[in-house]
Amino acid sequence: MAVATFQNAVGAIHCCQRYDGGGSAVKSLSVSFSGRLASKGFIGESGLLMEGSDSAPLRGKKFGPVRAMNPQTPLASPVSVPSKNPNDQRKKSNETALILIRHGESLWNEKNLFTGCVDVPLTQKGVEEAIEAGKRISNIPVDMIFTSSLIRAQMTAMLAMTQHRRKKVPIILHNESEQAKAWSQIFSEETKKQSIPVVAAWQLNERMYGELQGLNKQETADRFGKEQVHEWRRSYDIPPPNGESLEMCAERAVAYFRENIEPQLHAGKHVMIAAHGNSLRSIIMYLDKLTSQEVISLELSTGIPMLYIFKEGRFIRRGSPVAPSEAGVYAYTKNLALYRQKLDEMLN
Repeated sequence: MAVATFQNAVGAIHCCQRYDGGGSAVKSLSVSFSGRLASKGFIGESGLLMEGSDSAPLRGKKFGPVRAMNPQTPLASPVSVPSKNPNDQRKKSNETALILIRHGESLWNEKNLFTGCVDVPLTQKGVEEAIEAGKRISNIPVDMIFTSSLIRAQMTAMLAMTQHRRKKVPIILHNESEQAKAWSQIFSEETKKQSIPVVAAWQLNERMYGELQGLNKQETADRFGKEQVHEWRRSYDIPPPNGESLEMCAERAVAYFRENIEPQLHAGKHVMIAAHGNSLRSIIMYLDKLTSQEVISLELSTGIPMLYIFKEGRFIRRGSPVAPSEAGVYAYTKNLALYRQKLDEMLN
């Protein structure tokens, strides 16, 4: 198949949600195209609806120290620490892929409960969403996976990778102790080559909803009032009782991304992140330089992968596929198109 086929931008129709002033979900249709659209009142790829002004609160923001997991691994050094010299980093790779996936539907999503950092697994629908997400990224290279410490995100990552055409096995790294590292070592070089390291980090966890966790969302609105619950859920800097605001979630998630994930992209690694609505919104806020008003209007669908290209120090959003059978829906770059061609030649 000609490489040029994959380089054409392909639009897609998506259904997304935004919230009106009363906290009610409003359904809307959007058409998504590759490339950056205007920042005011625009609808981006993946059916993401964003509203607001131009300044970006995370731009130039200094983040405090984060208790990051050690990215070193026994898997044949798949997680090597790249050079801090920007010139060295640019020499290693001209272009890498970054895939973001919000976990599939969880059991508490189904019950309309505030979940936050409670460790709840996927529903059957969530399992199917994760598998479908895997089909949609089956031709995108993945060298490394980052996920939260919560089971619903980890299930999504693992199930998605069962559909990848390279058939490499995702393996969760256990660096919590020297014994855990020693006991989880792999002693076959060939097996190491067929493995993908998975780093689980609490910094990518969902926003902690404090005293709302486990409560029914509708009953909570009836008890405290729709306006109060809407403020807790949709404001940028107001946390629920004893919980985190989106701003607090963004500080830990973006700091982890910058310190642990971005260096892997610089080093030429293709990365997938399976996480949560608020931690991913925070990362997208950083990648797309959104304002606090734009990000609070941003809704992410469960199980829909989003693709970014990291090139020359910039993140370029490439959209989300309509269906796994659509060859060019990601508006593939030349490098990704060549990768797919190699897969076709190897597997056919």
